[in-house]
Amino acid sequence: MNATARRAAQSHIANLRLDSPFHPRLMALSQQNDWYSWAGYKAPLSLWDEEMEYFAIRSQAAAFDISPMVKYHIAGPGAEAFLNRLTLRNVAKLKPGKVQYTAWCDDEGHVLDDGTLFRLSATRFRLCCQERHLPWLLDSAVGFDVAIHEETEAVAGLALQGPTSCAVLKDAGFAGVETMKPFDIRAFPFGGAEVTISRTGFTGDLGYELFVVTAQALALWDHLFEAGKLRGIRAIGYTALNRARIETGFIVANADFVTSEHAIRADRVRMPDEIGLEWMVDFDKPHFNGRRAIADARRKGTLKHILVGLEIEGNVPAEHAIVYHRKTKEAGLVSAAIWSPTGKRNIAIASLARPYGDKVVDDLWVEIYAMRELQYQKMMKRAKVVEKPFVRLARRTLTPPADF
Repeated sequence: MNATARRAAQSHIANLRLDSPFHPRLMALSQQNDWYSWAGYKAPLSLWDEEMEYFAIRSQAAAFDISPMVKYHIAGPGAEAFLNRLTLRNVAKLKPGKVQYTAWCDDEGHVLDDGTLFRLSATRFRLCCQERHLPWLLDSAVGFDVAIHEETEAVAGLALQGPTSCAVLKDAGFAGVETMKPFDIRAFPFGGAEVTISRTGFTGDLGYELFVVTAQALALWDHLFEAGKLRGIRAIGYTALNRARIETGFIVANADFVTSEHAIRADRVRMPDEIGLEWMVDFDKPHFNGRRAIADARRKGTLKHILVGLEIEGNVPAEHAIVYHRKTKEAGLVSAAIWSPTGKRNIAIASLARPYGDKVVDDLWVEIYAMRELQYQKMMKRAKVVEKPFVRLARRTLTPPADF
């Protein structure tokens, strides 16, 4: 093997991260060269200015590459029964052309992951999530007439979020998109193929997610950005998206909770009731993974944690701060925190040890360390438990959306 061939064979060593189908456009727009690894893909934390990228979500149309999101195609006569066995919610209630936010557990009732389930037809589904679960899915499918394969690389995804997102899609020729209700899915012709558009997103704003075969990804990007010139379309990175999702109170696997397959310590796993997903658990449907364990925990009162929203005095974000009761007893930890530009308040998502955050909600404090002229200043700030979402925008669900 000559030197050129050896270098080609070892390219995976030099290039540890994959390029998404939209990477050429993201690279061309990047002014920060600020990248991170998302499921093995090179993804932007920020492209031009993380503050302005956030405001693009809340005042314009923000495009975020979701291609690295893990995607599974699940199809066959037994697909509905299989997914009903796997997930917490009743898939029989999910009609074709609709999306369902859901989660799934191991046999001990600990959450493996959360994600979105798209019902493309009576017998075809797409499951999108944070982590890779193909071995678990295949093992769980024994006895069901169903075929499962990962389509992460085959399908490109783009989130378009913000008040002008619907107007951009209409200007791009996707006629009738304004009639879509939240969690609707619809297929539109594009480039000799089709683009699947869902009225979903991770920002708590008016928004859509578009899925297209990888070969059509750049054509879709160029088409949207040409159509969206007058509507203020801008590309954004994860930092801006993360701020918006915290305002909405959405959780992120292995950030706000540790998935059961990633947990090294036995006390780090979480049941649905411990991360705010108790509303998903449907005991009226047939048996599902973790059903008995979840029911036992509820009956015996053995749930140990609770995920809460906090409002904190002052304006210094309390990310990763320890939460105390009466300034002395450690009660939990903040997993995500920001000063909310839209809500105009200091907010956080925190995992607390019961009864704190459940029966005991008074006299809570957070310990914040703020950098002040090369020294950390310790601050104890009051915190109160508040309902999520921290920011609620009427345009998120308005149908048809206003034409900004």
